[in-house]
Order: sequence, then structure tokens, then C-alpha cells
Amino acid sequence: MNKPFASSADLAAKEQTLEVLAEGVYALTAEGDPNLGAIEGEDFLVCFEALATPTAARKWLAKLREHTDKPVRYLVLSHYHAVRVLGASAFDAEVIVAHEKTRFLVGERGKQDWESEFGRMPRLFDDPDSIPGLTWPTVTFNDTFTIDLGGDRGDLVLQHVGRGHTAGDIVAWLPQQKILFAGDLVEAQAALYTGDAFHQEWSTGTLDRIAAYGAEQLIGGRGAVARGTEAVEAAITQTRGFLTTMITEVAAVQARGGTLKDAFEACHAALAPKFGGWPIFEHCLPFDVSRLWDELNGVDWPVIWTAERDREVWDQLQG
Repeated sequence: MNKPFASSADLAAKEQTLEVLAEGVYALTAEGDPNLGAIEGEDFLVCFEALATPTAARKWLAKLREHTDKPVRYLVLSHYHAVRVLGASAFDAEVIVAHEKTRFLVGERGKQDWESEFGRMPRLFDDPDSIPGLTWPTVTFNDTFTIDLGGDRGDLVLQHVGRGHTAGDIVAWLPQQKILFAGDLVEAQAALYTGDAFHQEWSTGTLDRIAAYGAEQLIGGRGAVARGTEAVEAAITQTRGFLTTMITEVAAVQARGGTLKDAFEACHAALAPKFGGWPIFEHCLPFDVSRLWDELNGVDWPVIWTAERDREVWDQLQG
């Protein structure tokens, strides 16, 4: 029997939980749905990620407004994926910050990604008609962008730590509180989506740089907040393990002249015992393996996913 396409059959609501990580530092987790964050400055807010629609984002903002009424000065987008950015208009942010590669990717493939993700994860698009169009950053940077939070709150440091989940992922680091918002570069007990990834760089230098922060709390793209250095290390190790297992399995299939379907089946067999019960594992894996197959064949820049290509790869590998 064919598996339902991607997350199209995942229609059950997930419970959202707002967590206070330190004074004025918040995370919203949702049982494996995309996570968000917010950091209070002296007289403004920095929000991290925007959800898939303005209607969905307003529900998060309503929870946040139970704790603070400061205006949103900065909206930080960790990367370009639709479920992270299309709700941006709800924040009324003065500045929308992202990496310069994220701006490029919105222009190159933002429309196709919107259609692709809407088809894959329809439940996340709460009131899709509320989306006014593509989200464009108003400020971009290449390496580091520092926000002075004012008073004795210290800095929030946005950094590009290398190519990984996409070409333009950034993290948000609070050195004073040792809290890291890692976006989809780290997942805690949630499967990885790597369909636009650079697996070899991500699994080595990029994760090495994330580990080097020495975070005491880490908010990944999905899953629970990692609290304490052991939990942070475990989340990074789990993410690295997922990637290195995929690389090993796909490279072995290619070396023996196998097919993409062989590579998918090998990855599924190797990963499912540990990761198979985690959110979006079955959804992600065909797209993950397809991208890694290309990467190991020398295709550096990820092929654009369209709604049509999604279905073709799904039918070939999960059918």
C-alpha cells in the first residue's frame, strides 16, 4: 500500500507550548511542528522565525503578548523555507533580517518552495489566503550581525556558521545567557529535512561551529528545547549521526553501482530503528536521499523542488 504523500495525512493539531528560557527569552515548541523564539530588548522585541501564514503567526504572538507588549523591531529568519517565513507580515517588524543567500534563494525558488511546502504540509498553512506574497528580508548580512539588546541585556549575535540545511542558514546566539536558537541546523528528537542541504559541510564544519558555542540551552528547528550541556551535545550528536549515516549508506550504494531506490531503502533500513518514530521521518527521507544522491554525484547547488517534482520523487521512492 502506498504511503500518504509527505505530511498530507498529518491533520491532527499539535499542542503549542510557550517556554520561558531565561528572563525575556522565549521559545514556542509544538510537538515536532516548527519552533519559534523571541528575545526582549530594552524597549523592543526580536522574533526568530515566522511560521507559514500570518494567521498562524498571530496565534503565537497572542501567547507572547501574555508576557510582553514590546513592539517587534527585528524579525530574524533562519532560512528561506515557506513554513518559516510566509507569516512574516503578522509581526509588523521594522527590520526583517536574513543571510544574503536567503534573499537570493527567495528570488531563485521562493514561489516553487511555497507551492511545494503547501502540498507537503497543508496543516501548517492555517488560512493560506492570509499570506500576502513572498517574504523578502530588508537587511541581509554575510558573516555576523549583532543586535545590542540595551541596558544590561547584552547582545544577540546572528551568525552564518556554514552551509547546512540550506546555503543561508543562520543561528541566533545569546552569549550572556548561553542560549542558542539553531534553526533547522539542529533537531532535537525530530527527523532532519535535507532536501536543500549540503550534507558533507553540515555534518562536519557547520556542526563543529555550533558545538563550539558551548550552549547551555538550544532551540532547534523542531522538537523539544535541549536544556543543559548534555542535552545540547546529544541534539548535535543526533543531528550529525543522521547525516553521517545517510552519507555512508548512499555512498556505498553508489560505489556498487546501485540505484536511487536502492539508496533510499538502505538509508531507511539504517535510520528507521533510531529515528523512524520521530516527527516527519517518512515525509522527509525520499527528498533527503534524492538531494544527497545528487550531492555525492557532484551537483553542488540543490535542484529546485516543485510540487510536480515532489510527487515524482515520492512515487519513485515511497510508492
